[in-house]
Amino acid sequence: MDRNAIRYLKTWKTRQSRKPLIIRGARQVGKSYLVRQFAEQEFKNLVEVNLEYNKDLLPYFEKQDPREIVRLLSLHFNCPIVEGETLLFFDEVQAAPDILSRLRYFYELMPGIHVVAAGSLLDFILEEHTFSMPVGRIEFYHLGPLTFMEFLRASGDESAAGFLETYSIGQEFPGPLHKKLNDLFRQYLVVGGMPESILTFIESGSYLETDRVKQSILSTYPDDFSKYGQRVNHSLLETVFKALPQLPGTMVKYTRISREFRPGAIARALHLLALARVCSPVYHSTCEGIPLAAKVNKKKMKVLYLDVGLLTSACGLSMLSMEKAPDVLLVNNGSVAEQFIGQHLLYRQLPYREPELHFWSREKPSSNAEIDFAIAVDNTIAGIEVKSGTTGSLKSLNQFMVERKYPVAVRFNLGPPSLCNAAGRMPAGDPYDYTLVSLPCYLVEQTDRLFKEAIK
Repeated sequence: MDRNAIRYLKTWKTRQSRKPLIIRGARQVGKSYLVRQFAEQEFKNLVEVNLEYNKDLLPYFEKQDPREIVRLLSLHFNCPIVEGETLLFFDEVQAAPDILSRLRYFYELMPGIHVVAAGSLLDFILEEHTFSMPVGRIEFYHLGPLTFMEFLRASGDESAAGFLETYSIGQEFPGPLHKKLNDLFRQYLVVGGMPESILTFIESGSYLETDRVKQSILSTYPDDFSKYGQRVNHSLLETVFKALPQLPGTMVKYTRISREFRPGAIARALHLLALARVCSPVYHSTCEGIPLAAKVNKKKMKVLYLDVGLLTSACGLSMLSMEKAPDVLLVNNGSVAEQFIGQHLLYRQLPYREPELHFWSREKPSSNAEIDFAIAVDNTIAGIEVKSGTTGSLKSLNQFMVERKYPVAVRFNLGPPSLCNAAGRMPAGDPYDYTLVSLPCYLVEQTDRLFKEAIK
């Protein structure tokens, strides 16, 4: 399965100012598979050191001189480690975090060696490390689940993916292709973006086998709770973990998660699960300017699950549920569709930037309003709603656009792409017009490009 990350890694390989690369992401999003695939395509040799399983090799890393480390690894694996020909891969690096501090010496003394590290619980180490991090001498890549476009290509539908990548607003969209892509969108909601789930579905064509794989993945996350720290209440973590599938699309209220534990303890558990990338916080922003993170209220938070396929399995939803639903955007009170859009928007930024996403809300007597997401595109902000129906049903989006006076908003639905003029009313009663871009959910990865087209 070719991933978009491969293109970035190929660019990294040839960059003059290349630094050792650390791939961050949740367990089983395909970090190791990605590196092996990259090595197979671009290098003569791969030397892979799994630091969870190869603990006998840890004495090699007591050396600070990378030339000595390379010599010892080369002897151990009976494989020459040659500049430009060998990829050196340190996997499960969270098992021996001190090795991260050694990466600076590779950058300083052996910059010609291509070094990649990866780890599933790496964010715990990065938050609480006691060693000296090689700031400025390493770089990161944030990896999430496969996207819908990657799913299309993995399924062999390269032509449909290519069409979406070049589609322009106003261009005629073939009706049969729109129907096909909506059907595939429903399929993705069930299969999800976890590599093993997609591979199983492609090979077996069975949703039952795919669900078995996803349930297996879900069961592995609690196995890691013992690695989250000694003072963590595992019962609390399990309670919050089981509540996560019900949280997308709603404002987090700690009492809805559990009345047994204190709000502060639940907040800490959510933070730990976010560090493990099992979930991602979506914070409220005033959306008064860029960056959106400049004015956030972390007390007002929504949460995204790791992957929509895992979400549907955790909620007991099947492909039959999706096919029978009159409007798939309303399944599970809209949380499934919002999860799909959210997880794609979360990873839309350049991969070396920390994934982040925001929403906007206003709480006033008899005048509450909330939009699902807000993103920054160049020097403006796009309000985003995931909603069926006509433009007249977009009351919250209208209020947001009137208050913030941005020129273009985006609505995701199941209809074909369209562009129209929408209007709200200013407090004084004067109308305020803006452009509404309506996109089918399967075009979410083209949001920035099509938004810029609408601005023009």
